[in-house]
Amino acid sequence: MIRRIEFDQQLNELKTLLQDMGKHTEEALANSVKSLQALDAEQAQAVIKNDVQLNTMEEQIMDIGSRLIVTQQPVAKDLRRILVAFRIASDLERMGDLARDVAKVTIRLQGQKLIKPLVDLPRMSDLVRVMVAESIESYLTENTDLAYKMAQDDDQVDHLYSVILQDLYTHLTSDPDSANQAMLLIMVGRYIERIADHATNIGESTVYLVTGHRPDLNQ
Repeated sequence: MIRRIEFDQQLNELKTLLQDMGKHTEEALANSVKSLQALDAEQAQAVIKNDVQLNTMEEQIMDIGSRLIVTQQPVAKDLRRILVAFRIASDLERMGDLARDVAKVTIRLQGQKLIKPLVDLPRMSDLVRVMVAESIESYLTENTDLAYKMAQDDDQVDHLYSVILQDLYTHLTSDPDSANQAMLLIMVGRYIERIADHATNIGESTVYLVTGHRPDLNQ
């Protein structure tokens, strides 16, 4: 009984760390896009600097989970809970890297003016931040319906990304002088779109945790 109590306590610690990672990821994405809108290098540098916190939390999750596997030898769903925690931590760490990449674009654009006010990229970012929050909530509550719903939100993100690509490619052809910035903004769209893909990966992990089968939500 004591071992089970300790096991549950450490599982809860994993959940808390993953919840904190999710919040940190949402904040990093929001701040990186804000820095881009304002071309605020100081805010961008803060996003880049704070990324190390996600790396630290991922390491903590790996340490706790590895100890549980070695000392408790979990099976069935208990083992899946740990393996899923590893996978989700990896997805969140990668999301943080992508938010950092957005901030790096802000740094690269210093001294320039934006070729147009950013509207669709922030909208896309807002949708993706909701997806990140929903993906973590689906995991914490083991809510597969929310996991599938969140994956449907990815369709809206993909649509916005297509609109952004079309708009920026128009700039590439009509104003060659803006080509470098247009390509960088296309990269930003791709970074945000990849964050959405990682959120759907978390949804897949939730379904796997509950059912033992992993669906493909990134279709």
